[in-house]
Amino acid sequence: MKLPKSLAAGALALAVTVIGSYEGLKTKAYIPIKGDVPTVCFGETRGVKLGDSYTITQCKEMFGKRLVEFSTNMNKCLKAPASIPDKSYVAFLSLAYNIGEPAFCASSVTAKINAGDIRGACERLPAFNKSGGRVVKGLVNRRADERKLCLEGLR
Repeated sequence: MKLPKSLAAGALALAVTVIGSYEGLKTKAYIPIKGDVPTVCFGETRGVKLGDSYTITQCKEMFGKRLVEFSTNMNKCLKAPASIPDKSYVAFLSLAYNIGEPAFCASSVTAKINAGDIRGACERLPAFNKSGGRVVKGLVNRRADERKLCLEGLR
């Protein structure tokens, strides 16, 4: 598994810990909050059908590959991803993993990053607290944690 330059081994380890804790591990497919997309393992939705199940080892392997894939795709819409501090990068990767790369790339967070305003991008994270059009407490908490981690990266 080839890591993108901006996702060094230390940042990947942090991403696994941070994003994995937000997503949680479920080895059997389920329907999350939105109620429309079957999900399994650490938030995996691609090709998932209700009734699917995986081992913990399979979930961890899938998660690692997907984080690298998300990082690679996220980097395509960032002007200078390698210049973003690791903790801030992981906070942005967490957002991208949660809302999807297309939504991340079209977001105000990405616009601020590309304008060189990493702090402003960190401050935008709490705005992404809705699922199905309603504010979700778990997303409010996740975004607050991401914002904190993001700002720590700037110190």
